Amino acid sequence: MTKKGRIMIVDDNENLRITMTKILKTKGHEVISAADGEEALLLAEENKDIDLVFMDIKMPIMNGVETHKKLKVIIPGAVIIMMTAYAVDDLIQDALSDGAYGVLYKPLDLSSFDSLIGIIEDARKNAKGAMVLIVDDDTNLSDSFKRILETRGLTVMTAENGEKAIELAKTHFFDILFIDMKLPTINGLETYLTIKTAQPKTIAVMITGYPKDMRGLVDEAISSSAYSFLAKPLDMVKLFAVVDEILSSKMKKSK
Repeated sequence: MTKKGRIMIVDDNENLRITMTKILKTKGHEVISAADGEEALLLAEENKDIDLVFMDIKMPIMNGVETHKKLKVIIPGAVIIMMTAYAVDDLIQDALSDGAYGVLYKPLDLSSFDSLIGIIEDARKNAKGAMVLIVDDDTNLSDSFKRILETRGLTVMTAENGEKAIELAKTHFFDILFIDMKLPTINGLETYLTIKTAQPKTIAVMITGYPKDMRGLVDEAISSSAYSFLAKPLDMVKLFAVVDEILSSKMKKSK
């Protein structure tokens, strides 16, 4: 996405569309808008160079999540940010799991759109070339998690146990490790400590579905420089925030 890119606004609120369009155009962006999901899909077919989409979740005919799924096929390179004024947690989770970049809550702070676009651009630059390893014996979760992170531009590998993770770390450098604490044979802490010896700059985020039972191991991992831990089921909003924070920090240190 270029700094002054093409943006599409999808919302059934005409006044909001008009206001957002005016603000973004004054910042030098090219803006098109749609009143519903069907119109958005037609516009996307005609404008496949769309860089960024701001889309309401709750719309008539076709909601924002359904529209998002179809838009990603037509304009796979676009960043899509969902907007909502309602507590639609299930729809929000569906959108984030399907690769939406984030969620904005109405009423929107329209004055901050230009800086938001800059933040998105920086985050995407940070993600380019970054390598992530997911270590979890739940292959369905790993595969789903992998797809989600790849929509952010990250290169992702998976391992179903500690032994495989350690072998992969011998031939690949990983910027971020996501490691389940409860693994067969070698647990997540042992896996992390072994990889950390060979790759001290790798940043690890520990994952557990048993936060109370695994508290001791989690604390030991944190005291051994693990970055943070996330509890299952994974909160995608938190997860994306952690990824962006880690990559941004690594970029600043490398300058």
